[in-house]
Amino acid sequence: MLRAAGRRILGLGSGHRAPATAVASRGYHERVVDHYDNPRNVGSFDKNDPTVGTGLVGAPACGDVMKLQIKVDDATGKIVDACFKTFGCGSAIASSSVATEWVKGKHMEEVLSIKNTEIAKHLSLPPVKLHCSMLAEDAIKAAVKDYESKKAKPAAANAETAQTEKVASA
Repeated sequence: MLRAAGRRILGLGSGHRAPATAVASRGYHERVVDHYDNPRNVGSFDKNDPTVGTGLVGAPACGDVMKLQIKVDDATGKIVDACFKTFGCGSAIASSSVATEWVKGKHMEEVLSIKNTEIAKHLSLPPVKLHCSMLAEDAIKAAVKDYESKKAKPAAANAETAQTEKVASA
């Protein structure tokens, strides 16, 4: 009798199956499992490429480390591609994967408005895994900051060269 009750609770008895949108094994939502099993945009770009911004963030307390990179079209300011490499749990990998999907095709200002709460809600992360979505948000911000600092360096160098030439010709 106990075995039959257990099977009914788990949805294994009497031909009843849990709905497709139900929580997957071990309490993870099916979206987390999907992004873990089939991560999107895994890889890396050349960090020295001036059109690439790299965000490297980590949480020493849990051991998750996330590298998220964006490739930006200088003319339009749109992110044309994104990739990630993450060392961590399934929730961290899923958060990275979702983040790369969400930033593609958006302007730099738009991606800065992506919040960890949106990622966590999309993946139905449990409270104990919210730090994973926070890492993804931080990685996006760090990648944008890195890209903008690369973009500012040539402008500053050109201004300095122009100033030097102006002083030399005077």
